[in-house]
Amino acid sequence: MVKVKLWGTLRQWTDGQQEVEVEGRTFKQVLDNLAATYPGLAPQIKRGVSLAVDGVIYRDAWLQPIAPGAEVVLMPFMKGG
Repeated sequence: MVKVKLWGTLRQWTDGQQEVEVEGRTFKQVLDNLAATYPGLAPQIKRGVSLAVDGVIYRDAWLQPIAPGAEVVLMPFMKGG
């Protein structure tokens, strides 16, 4: 299981939980299982999210491994300038 911390507005689709647990060994597996477990997150995940793993932010890094015990944070994709 991977503990995933949820960034601000994403918590509304997990009944306000700040942290949830799902199965997954890669970026894509974690996102797929989050969407399956919390269907309200699915549209946001489809629009685009970033996943920070141990302080490094990834977007569309589907095969990025996630080690047991890694710090994982899910956040809406943010465009910067």
